[in-house]
Amino acid sequence: MLALRYCPPLIRGFESIKFSRSPNSVVVCAAKGPRPRYPRVWKSNRKIGTISKAGKLVQCIKGLSNVKEEVYGALDSFIAWELEFPLITVKKAIRTLEDQQDWKRIIQVTKWMFSKGQGRTMGSYFTLLNALAEDGRLEEAEELWSKIFSENLESTPRHFFNKMIAIYYHRGMHEKMFEIFADMEELGIRPNVAIVSMMGKVFQQLGMLDKYEKLKRKYPPTRWVYKYIRGRRIKLRAKDQNYYGSDTDKGFSEDEESISTSNELLESDESIPSEHGFEYEEGDNNSNDSFTEDETSTIGTQS
Repeated sequence: MLALRYCPPLIRGFESIKFSRSPNSVVVCAAKGPRPRYPRVWKSNRKIGTISKAGKLVQCIKGLSNVKEEVYGALDSFIAWELEFPLITVKKAIRTLEDQQDWKRIIQVTKWMFSKGQGRTMGSYFTLLNALAEDGRLEEAEELWSKIFSENLESTPRHFFNKMIAIYYHRGMHEKMFEIFADMEELGIRPNVAIVSMMGKVFQQLGMLDKYEKLKRKYPPTRWVYKYIRGRRIKLRAKDQNYYGSDTDKGFSEDEESISTSNELLESDESIPSEHGFEYEEGDNNSNDSFTEDETSTIGTQS
């Protein structure tokens, strides 16, 4: 005969399992107690950032020759497995090469980056212009300057004019200095301290005292300079110095240089006292006196 018996449920021993909602808690097993969590073996804790990649890129091309095909081939093989062009890595590598003053490598890497259609910014063009000038390739620097100035006539940054005037000043090419200075006057770009100093020295060397006096009247010695501290534009009192005889031949003024030792000035968001000569004000760059077009055009003929 068929007999029916009652059997107790088999899942009785699992009633003591409790699930916790906290993410850091351990898993409680009914049979063996708490079980610790271990890190997953398929996840790597090693991370390679852009700084280390830039260092590897520099080491990759450091021992190569100056042959274009060899350098370009090494750079192509370096980014072969990248899904996107590593623009930040390449820019950091160029900055490292700039700190090492390896101008030939900067020119090669920058031109290779341009050939890929990447990084065509004013900062990259200025880095290339500076590297060409430092490497003594004046013709290529002038060709690059002509291209930038023709394509961006009214929007060319002032530091490009500063750099070209500084290049011609160190090489004694006064006529080309006057041409660029005349272009600045025509476009209404106010020259900085370095440009005024170099132009004043050239006028004195060539005996053009009338031009020198007009330059002094139009651009008198500044009482205030502007510097950037933690991204904020600060007005500082200028130091007492010989304005037209100071050593400002680098092509850059104080308002364009970075300040590393003055970060303590902005420890708080309170205003800086005026007794120290610091103010948050904008300067007036307007001038009552100006060169006429005939005077700026005849500067080169008198030299």
